[in-house]
Amino acid sequence: MERYASDTERDDTPLLQRAEEERVQRAPACGSSRYGLAVLSSFGFFVVYSLRVNLSVAMVDMLNNTQSDTNHSSSVCPAHANPPRPKHNHTAASVYNWDSETQGWILGSFFYGYILTQILGGYLAGRWGPKWLMGLGILGTVFFTLLTPVAADLGAKYLIAVRVLEGIGEGVTFPAMYTMWASWAPPLERSRLLTISYIGAQLGTVISLPLSGQICFYLDWTYVFYIFGAIGLVWFVLWTFLAFDSPNTHPRISEQERLYITNSLKNELSTSAGYIPWRAILTSGPLWAIVVAHFSYNWTFYTLLTLLPTYMKEVLGFSIQQNGMLSALPYIGCVVLAVLSGQLADHLRETCLVRTVTVRKVFSIVGMLGPAVFLVAVGYTGCDYTLAVTFLTLSSALGGVSASGFNINHLDIAPSYAGILLGITNTFATIPGMVGPVIARTLTQQNTIEEWQTVFYIAAGINLFGATVYTLFGRGDVQPWAVHTSYNHGD
Repeated sequence: MERYASDTERDDTPLLQRAEEERVQRAPACGSSRYGLAVLSSFGFFVVYSLRVNLSVAMVDMLNNTQSDTNHSSSVCPAHANPPRPKHNHTAASVYNWDSETQGWILGSFFYGYILTQILGGYLAGRWGPKWLMGLGILGTVFFTLLTPVAADLGAKYLIAVRVLEGIGEGVTFPAMYTMWASWAPPLERSRLLTISYIGAQLGTVISLPLSGQICFYLDWTYVFYIFGAIGLVWFVLWTFLAFDSPNTHPRISEQERLYITNSLKNELSTSAGYIPWRAILTSGPLWAIVVAHFSYNWTFYTLLTLLPTYMKEVLGFSIQQNGMLSALPYIGCVVLAVLSGQLADHLRETCLVRTVTVRKVFSIVGMLGPAVFLVAVGYTGCDYTLAVTFLTLSSALGGVSASGFNINHLDIAPSYAGILLGITNTFATIPGMVGPVIARTLTQQNTIEEWQTVFYIAAGINLFGATVYTLFGRGDVQPWAVHTSYNHGD
């Protein structure tokens, strides 16, 4: 292995050379296979997050109304007017007497399965190919989603078991897609392609939260799982016929696009198929910087994802119909800023020649400190509903900026092993989803604003810590252990 250039050398002059070369060779984006994959995978992540978050809204309607009213009576904020609900079908849906602790375990149980298949998913995607791993992972999640009403009737333990199995299926999806993008995403289009792809997760949240509220209002909570399960089946059929592991296996890709993608990646991907430098990976400082940032960001993200509908009802006093709509607002802002940040990040790197490491760190700082500030501010809005929803929206929206920060840094430092790296970081980043809701519900037994302030302060402090660590130790260049041929890397 030849000596590697310094970080500065790799991030400046060669970047200009690469940008000029790719401008000449670049295949059009409109109608291209790579952007088609971005849209299709975005639909896939829409399904993934729809199946993940719909329980958060359905849970509000699954609880015994008498118990729920008792809990709400201690709320500081007066309840909003609740429009009369249609009477049909509501008697068919069961309700349950689950206490706050049980609710926390149910909401967090998904992540106990999710954490198990992160690293395994990255490994299997590299070994057997990412297409079928992702497809079958989501199909398994769809199957268990359809079983959710039956499991809930059997008891909380059965529902927890089903949610764990859903998590096992979804756990392979992000590592598999990262592995696929390692073969599909030209370096100077990474931010754009990946933000289009992963924006589906935010869209799933944006659409499923209000839609779940409407379904609960007009039908009953069981239909939440049946309808989104059916949507997942439609995606699986499309994925089966339209997705392919790499440009070289795609039967309909143009030769111009195939050559553009493969030539842009020829100096980044490892030539040693099947070889995984585990020791170098596990001792990599830049990787652990991503781990800390990913863990910290997800603490805030998962706390809001699983408990925002509860906060809207028990503290702010919104009805089930209003709840879904207002719970979705923060993620609408996240979608918009994630897309815009992806465009800006690639523009800064390609046109303005800003170093990759600088772009990743700046976007991570904005995407982590911004949410922390506004999340703390939410706790001091009292019963000012407009201000509370505004601050929650700003908090989540600014979090979307991190999509072009640490979130795709795996592909910068080791594109050949991006799926495995994502599996490692997402394993640690799943822990907040497991313990965050349980801790939050334990701290908010009475659902007072003061109790929720503590929850928000904890999340903000963890975010601040993660942003600091990533700023100090994050890197933007391919690491020496990630390739096995000499090259000039301009990213």
